[in-house]
Amino acid sequence: MADIFSIVGSALDAQNTRMGVIASNLANADSVTPPGGTPYRAHEVVFQPTPLDGPNGEDADSGQIATDSSSPDAASAAPDLGVRVVGTVLSNATPAKNYNPGSPYADATGYVTGSNVSQVGQMVDLIDASNSYGAAVAVLQQAGRVDQQMLSSFEVS
Repeated sequence: MADIFSIVGSALDAQNTRMGVIASNLANADSVTPPGGTPYRAHEVVFQPTPLDGPNGEDADSGQIATDSSSPDAASAAPDLGVRVVGTVLSNATPAKNYNPGSPYADATGYVTGSNVSQVGQMVDLIDASNSYGAAVAVLQQAGRVDQQMLSSFEVS
């Protein structure tokens, strides 16, 4: 049960990073680029399951998952997995092109190239990240209540 805090903590960190990336994308949604420049491309967070340090998790010295195949419970002694952000990738969506021949950023054909950030898509991702964050907080709160109930069961009346 103690590992639940590590697992949920890793999820909170990952969703916090995701929300930061979304905020950066939204801040650059209306950016434009001069002709010949590279437009802003939306970043997308990449998550990876990762073993947690501990008795059933990653061996801190070797980086290998600790398993004991000679144990009868070896199959059930799977490592506790958390989540980590391994990086971001750039979206391959097409950059926006708007016809505005009077803009100083317009190319020879009168089009201004902007970012490929979909504000609607980013807001959907933000709602999803926020809901995931809220669910993780609810799990932490429930785990705390279970711990309190367990401790109170040992109280002498």
